[in-house]
Amino acid sequence: MSLAITNDDAGKTLDDAWDYKGHPANRSKTGVETCERMITLGIAFNLVTYLTGVMHLGNATSANTVPTSLGVTILTISTIVPNLRPPSCPENSSTCIQANGTQLGVLHLALYLTALGTGGLKSSVSGFGSDQFDDKDKDERSMMTTFFNWFYFIVSFGSLAAVTVLVYIEDNMGRQWGYGICACAIVVCVIVFLYGTKRYRFKKLVGSPLTEIAAVVVAAWRKRNVELPTDSSQLFNIDEVAETSFKKKQKLPHSKQFRFLDKAAIKTPEMSEDLSRVSKWNLATLTDVEEVKMIVRMLPIWATTIEFWTIHAQMTTFSVSQATTMDRHIGSKFEIPPASMTAFLVASILLTVPIYDRIVAPIAAKLFKNPQGLSPLQRVGVGLSLATIAMVVAAVTEIRRLHMAESYGLVNSPNAVLPMTVFWLIPQFILTGAGEAMIYAGQLDFFLRECPKGMKTMSTGLFLSTLSLGFFFSTVIVSLVNSATAHSKPWLADNLNQGKLYNFYWLLGIISLVNLILFLFCANWYVYKEKWLAAQGFEVELEETPGISCH
Repeated sequence: MSLAITNDDAGKTLDDAWDYKGHPANRSKTGVETCERMITLGIAFNLVTYLTGVMHLGNATSANTVPTSLGVTILTISTIVPNLRPPSCPENSSTCIQANGTQLGVLHLALYLTALGTGGLKSSVSGFGSDQFDDKDKDERSMMTTFFNWFYFIVSFGSLAAVTVLVYIEDNMGRQWGYGICACAIVVCVIVFLYGTKRYRFKKLVGSPLTEIAAVVVAAWRKRNVELPTDSSQLFNIDEVAETSFKKKQKLPHSKQFRFLDKAAIKTPEMSEDLSRVSKWNLATLTDVEEVKMIVRMLPIWATTIEFWTIHAQMTTFSVSQATTMDRHIGSKFEIPPASMTAFLVASILLTVPIYDRIVAPIAAKLFKNPQGLSPLQRVGVGLSLATIAMVVAAVTEIRRLHMAESYGLVNSPNAVLPMTVFWLIPQFILTGAGEAMIYAGQLDFFLRECPKGMKTMSTGLFLSTLSLGFFFSTVIVSLVNSATAHSKPWLADNLNQGKLYNFYWLLGIISLVNLILFLFCANWYVYKEKWLAAQGFEVELEETPGISCH
């Protein structure tokens, strides 16, 4: 048996995609996450200063609120209506009234609504973007590769606008102006998005991946006491089904891993002769089983990429808090807003993408004999390594900052500006930004490439869940550290000059190093789908497998 790419794209229409009227889609060009990125980060990167300076919450509480969720309209209203925020702190007073339950409730409602909208967009945008290209057309496949290479680069311009223009407006003109601009921008983006509806391609729906996975697991569990046949050809497969939706799937070879799941494809005597009519919760094809196995094999990689985003969360929380205590002047008049230090993180991303694409990738292609340069997992490994180094650098920088506070007798002055330039924080932002550029593109490429055909939503879901879980674990770690050290000398004190933030960075560095080692073991164990198919005697004519059909 051999697999070949069906090249039925001689015409100008696609048989598996529609336009907005339901007609076969024409090949066209499309392009909208930049606006969302600007809005989300315009809130997130400067939120910690809002929570500490306006809502009068502590550093640890503020650091937990930011990654928990990032309603822009409600947030704007909460900054305008006086009753929705606590009164300002008396001048030269160390005692401030914290936000009450109602005020925090409105704030959290706004953040959760923003998070809901962001999650819906992010879970769809990359998959929808890839749907605009025909993966059975060689030229468009090449364009899709370019699309993913530069997707994050373009999106990062929204981040740059957020951490420079929006943050400056929020700090100097008022939060209501900054968040109001965000609300107006999202309205404009929705209009632009809807205007392009006639140009979009919409792929045919193939069912929920989660339902398919659950059906295989349930079918295997129901036959847990049935003995597996020694010959895998006795298992039910798509060859035994009439011309139905099964035939539209890419047939996969049998693998010897996770053999328990094979029981889902066992044909029992009580089943009717027409097996295509048997419920999928009782019987799955071997191809269905192998698709689930592909997802299971990806889970160790998925789990070991979560920790990077835990480290990334510190760049928008404690690193910003550090910046508030340092000299941020450029010249005698201009002062950098604390949250704008994340511009160096974004700038690092913008520089890393073209440097990798134009310099590193060609060198790596010759060195590793891989036309794509570094493989997806190699890029992820580089990103995890840079994150580990970033935490070491952050810890050393914080030790120097505390030394300056002690030397000038400012340990008990939380609002004092240390005679230490804020540019000492640049290395940790640059290292994290470069790591983000590598791991973001690597993760997205890996999950989209390795997920079974028709599971793009599953692939983007796996990818985005690492972000959300990473920020969630940041909240957990901050809470545990704060609880464990609060009774002695707290690591995460409200007055950073009295805390031991460097110990927190050391802790994250150690966790990151252990995670990197685990990732390397998992990456070495993992076999790419293309290589696995080739080892089973399947011929793959092009580099990727989404357009493969069986002959």
